[in-house]
Amino acid sequence: MTTQYLSITELNQRVSTLLERHIPLLWVQGEISNLTRAASGHWYFSLKDNHAQVRAVMFRHKNTLLSWQPREGDAVQVQVLAGLYAARGDFQLTVETMRPAGLGTLYERFIKLKDELARKGWFDPERKQDMPHFIRRIGIVTSPQAAALRDVIHTLNRRSPHIEVLLYPTLVQGDAAPVQIANAIQKANQNQNQNLDALLIVRGGGSLEDLWAFNEIIVAQAIHESRLPTISGVGHETDTTIADFVADIRAATPTAAAELISSPSQSDHLSNITYSFEQLQRGLMRQLAQQSQRLDRLTLQLLTPTQRIAQQKQLIHNHFTRLQHALDIHRVQQQHRLERSTQRLNTHRPNLSESQNKLKRLTEHLQRSITHNLQQHNQNLSRHITSLSQLNPDNVLARGFAYVQTQNGRIVNDAACLQAGDGINIRFHKGRAVATIGHVEEHVVE
Repeated sequence: MTTQYLSITELNQRVSTLLERHIPLLWVQGEISNLTRAASGHWYFSLKDNHAQVRAVMFRHKNTLLSWQPREGDAVQVQVLAGLYAARGDFQLTVETMRPAGLGTLYERFIKLKDELARKGWFDPERKQDMPHFIRRIGIVTSPQAAALRDVIHTLNRRSPHIEVLLYPTLVQGDAAPVQIANAIQKANQNQNQNLDALLIVRGGGSLEDLWAFNEIIVAQAIHESRLPTISGVGHETDTTIADFVADIRAATPTAAAELISSPSQSDHLSNITYSFEQLQRGLMRQLAQQSQRLDRLTLQLLTPTQRIAQQKQLIHNHFTRLQHALDIHRVQQQHRLERSTQRLNTHRPNLSESQNKLKRLTEHLQRSITHNLQQHNQNLSRHITSLSQLNPDNVLARGFAYVQTQNGRIVNDAACLQAGDGINIRFHKGRAVATIGHVEEHVVE
């Protein structure tokens, strides 16, 4: 009996055909993970829930029809065909169309924490620290085995080899990573003897799950409380973490973070110094030439001592002549002014005796008016006091009257405001009484 064998290719093709025949086009809901956009335009990713995940592909001619761009962690609903990728024997879903199904679990946590910290003001530009102008020593928080560390060191050696680097090693992925990252940041801030100028927090790219340690509140709080200026360089250009928002400066990549911390570079500093020196040299030469020309002009204007003395004598004589002339004119003007003033004084000399008599009469009249007015005011005051005494409610009550109030303190001046059974307070000149209305008569015949 001859045994029939199938090749692996034939087996995979049969399984693929069975899947396509027996599982129709259907809708599936899950969260996007490990999203990759290939150069061909195809999207490769995984769809997962709390207990399982499956590979998926969405070809270019399908994803270009979408009006939105899915992101890592998005919860989506996809219309798929179940199949087998025969070349590798991998079960996968071929996505025909996709629509949002709300936020994924991780992304939802990311958005919630981001909104919470934004309300607290942790992202405000006002609280961001400025980088020192000249960086001499920095700390780096990352994994010693990370490619990001090698990229940063290479960039610093190329651009600013004078910068000294201190490594604060930590895990950058996994459950223990957030606590270690926060501790490393705190250690760098507590180490006063190291005299650090700034702190780099870096990690290479990855999925949302890979970068999640930098989305934890403990890391965000450590960055927020850092006295050292911080630069976050986590992931690739499209990756954004909570650490990026809290840090004083966000760099797109670890290499970009190294370029920021080393800007301007050593060569830039040397170029600036050279340029400034040349500018200073040109400025000094220009000033020297200008002062030399000024010296030549002043030399031509110099006089001999004899000429200088004669010039000063003539100048003094001119000043003396002008002063003498001005004094003569001033003396004549003052003499004329004195004569006019004497004439006006003689013409308008006052009669002091008559003015004194008039003042005496006015003083006596004023005293009489004041006395009369005081008497009238005293009389009016007495009348007002008498009127007030008569209108005093206590005096009215003393004559046998009383006034009635409801229980809430309202004065009763109309029987129609009361009903049988209402409680009232009656105020007398001395004391008060509490009574209950028996009946009410709205019209009383006197």
